[in-house]
Amino acid sequence: QLQLRESGGGSVPPGGTLRLSCEVPSEVALDFYLISWFRERPGKEREGVSCINSADSTRTYGDAVKGRFTTSVDRAKNTVYLDMNNVKFDDAGVYFCAKSMRFARCEFYGLNYSRFNSWGQGTRVTVAS
Repeated sequence: QLQLRESGGGSVPPGGTLRLSCEVPSEVALDFYLISWFRERPGKEREGVSCINSADSTRTYGDAVKGRFTTSVDRAKNTVYLDMNNVKFDDAGVYFCAKSMRFARCEFYGLNYSRFNSWGQGTRVTVAS
């Protein structure tokens, strides 16, 4: 089972910044799959945060994070990042990165977790003053 690896979680104050990293196994050609970030928050359903299509650099974001979070890719490292800016209390949770089952467009599938079949273990983000 292919597994991705997240890192970078921790405690951040409201309004602060945090960078999460998602290491994708080298055998995965990023041009052929979407890499998305999802999060799980207490009492809430898993939510799509961001998606990146490395082939054409298109990105999609969930409404709750638009304008605050940015996803990017370092192709040399096969790593996808999530830069979290102006973090809010409501952003606290466990963040997962995932690889799509097949190539698709972020705008149609990128935030739908049922379209993803390889996941990481998650990294926890805590928001505290």
